[in-house]
Amino acid sequence: MPTTRTILLTGFQPFGGEQVNPSWQAVSALQGARIAGHRVVARELPVAFGASLKVLRAALKETQPARVICVGQAGGRAQLSLERVAINVDDARIPDNTGQQPIDVPVIADGPTAYFSTLPIKAMRQALNAAGFPTEISQTAGTYVCNHVFYGLMHALRRQPKVRAGFIHIPYSPAQASMYPGAPSLAVDTVTEALRLAVQVSLKIRMDARLAAGAEH
Repeated sequence: MPTTRTILLTGFQPFGGEQVNPSWQAVSALQGARIAGHRVVARELPVAFGASLKVLRAALKETQPARVICVGQAGGRAQLSLERVAINVDDARIPDNTGQQPIDVPVIADGPTAYFSTLPIKAMRQALNAAGFPTEISQTAGTYVCNHVFYGLMHALRRQPKVRAGFIHIPYSPAQASMYPGAPSLAVDTVTEALRLAVQVSLKIRMDARLAAGAEH
């Protein structure tokens, strides 16, 4: 039987013509790791509206985790982005890997407008920056499959307040960035170690730090 001493980490399959997705590369490197007495279980999600949530819900049921961090790629961002809020809308700029391209469709019909991360994201940012990992608080997870998964995750856990969860966006890997001159990147190994620290902080901190981390734009 699974116990609550499990950490569920998810990454995504490649999309948008890419051959790899560093979110899964970084997450899968932690499969089976022990962090603060908890065992990490990694799962790969399809880049597909609907199907991604089916896989996620099955993983939640299987692992009964104490913490959940879903990880996705945001090419063009220069830092690890700890997402603050998921919104109830799918509005795809490009089709997903199954050809779906929903426009102005709710993630969950009749669901609330938004959910906030329940991870201590400000304390996590503080610890990650102190350790040398470039990290920011992000005010938007977009409206593509990453936000779809983030919103679906928080909706699935809405009646389980003890299970803290959220979403982190990561930059391109150096291999990917080489195809886009000037694009920022972060090594996959670096992301993996940052995720390890993020999990540690999520388990240690009960009340988030009160630090300014807003955005003017």
